[in-house]
Amino acid sequence: MKRLLVLLTALCMILALAACGKGSTAGTATQGNKSVQTEDDDYYDGKPPITRKPGQSLKILARTSNYTNVDIANAEIVKKVIENAGITVNWQLVDHGNYSDAVTPMLSSGNVDADIIQIPDKDQNQTYIKSGLFVPLDEYFDYMPNFKAWLEKNPVIKAEITADDGHIYYVPGTNVGKDYQPVLMYNKVWLKKAGKDIPKTLDEFVDLIRHYKANDMNGNGNPNDEIPMSVTEAFLPYMFGPAFGLDLVSGFQADENGKVKYAYADPENYKNYLAFLNSLYREGLLEVEYTSLNRDQIVERVSNDLTGIVFDFSWQMSMLYSPSLPYYDGTEETAFVGAPPLSGTHEGFYVGRIELGNMFGVNAKSQNIVLACKFLDYAMSDECQEMYQWGIEGKSYIVDENGNKKFTEQARDNDWLQQLGINPAFVYPAQQSVASTDELVADWHARINAEIRPYVKDPWPFIYSTEEEAEIINTYFVDIETYIKENATAFITGTKSLDEFNDYLAGLESLNLKQVLEVRQAQYDRFLKAYKGN
Repeated sequence: MKRLLVLLTALCMILALAACGKGSTAGTATQGNKSVQTEDDDYYDGKPPITRKPGQSLKILARTSNYTNVDIANAEIVKKVIENAGITVNWQLVDHGNYSDAVTPMLSSGNVDADIIQIPDKDQNQTYIKSGLFVPLDEYFDYMPNFKAWLEKNPVIKAEITADDGHIYYVPGTNVGKDYQPVLMYNKVWLKKAGKDIPKTLDEFVDLIRHYKANDMNGNGNPNDEIPMSVTEAFLPYMFGPAFGLDLVSGFQADENGKVKYAYADPENYKNYLAFLNSLYREGLLEVEYTSLNRDQIVERVSNDLTGIVFDFSWQMSMLYSPSLPYYDGTEETAFVGAPPLSGTHEGFYVGRIELGNMFGVNAKSQNIVLACKFLDYAMSDECQEMYQWGIEGKSYIVDENGNKKFTEQARDNDWLQQLGINPAFVYPAQQSVASTDELVADWHARINAEIRPYVKDPWPFIYSTEEEAEIINTYFVDIETYIKENATAFITGTKSLDEFNDYLAGLESLNLKQVLEVRQAQYDRFLKAYKGN
């Protein structure tokens, strides 16, 4: 009997110890070199709820919606995520337009009473990271299966958000990088009237805008009121730089051997680019006031049928410019339509944008680090992303017999959709969706976007700067950019002759471009190492 009692007692102890992993007590464990909070009683596999403990809450510092009529904290999609997670959230929302000015000083002081914080910028200089304000999330990846899996599927982003100490501190939202990017758009009605096809080369393009300038394209009896193309100064590098092999959007670009160059210092191609724009300016094909032109002015021209070519984000194709035309009837034949890039001395391309959007970190002073990590992880789940992109089934979208999602008629009302909380990137790490965007634009627009996508190249990646690198960039690069802008305008308008181009290059060198290039090379090498290590 004594032996039996001993065996039963031992068995009970074993069962009790085994239950500790699923019981009701929390403790600490060691991850890396530090002791971290654990919740051994809460099993979490990436699906809700994130905790089974009642009364759990988090404080989140984020920004209000940029729609003044949207109460983002009470939007149904936002509340549904919290409800599914099984917690409550105490929101600390700061005005969208003033967020950076208000939150940056708070972070600088280190006195932020929130568990999760949307950082006001991307912390490229690692100011917050080096100050120890945020938790290295990779040390908590056992609690973040969704985020960990997402990073493995997105190695470029993983490399971009890996700090120089090898840790990952932020969970990012993302923008679409290759879809609905800035593109050339042509008035199809004018093209048909001119009897011309969409240009493929710079020569064909110049031939087209000469025709527009010389003819009464809008049929109002005045052959002198046509403005061949309407392009803001900021979009000229997007539009024409690639035809000369230049990424003037990012500025820095690496060749096939990984050597970093600065496009604005290219002794041949950049000079040819400036010479081309100068020729358009002298001929009156690039308007005299191009430096002050804005989108509102272009829309007014379109509404009066005064211009045949625009350049802007592709989203505006059927959402802004085409509806502004006096004769647009919803068809491609009466619209402003996007087209492939122009080729010149080099094959044309479009420059995409960095996919990183708003970024969220866990406050190192939080008393709920594990719960915060779990919540951010659930917010990154496919389940939540589907809600961010489509909303609530039966309200904002339906699923047809083929399993395809379709927005409801009510969801076509953008104000209603925003109030529902669609794409809540102000408060959650939301990923933009091409599929849901395709559903919002005209059918012909979605098709053209897909046709243009192969022409879009990745931009210069986001790369964290070390303290020394940041000092060099902050010391020299602002002056370099100012110098470039002033000289570009002078060369294009002819107030400075291209005979002085070598002097311009010498001026760049005197502004310490070499040191900046050395920094960018070191950063790019570090990025490649992180990328190849994924």
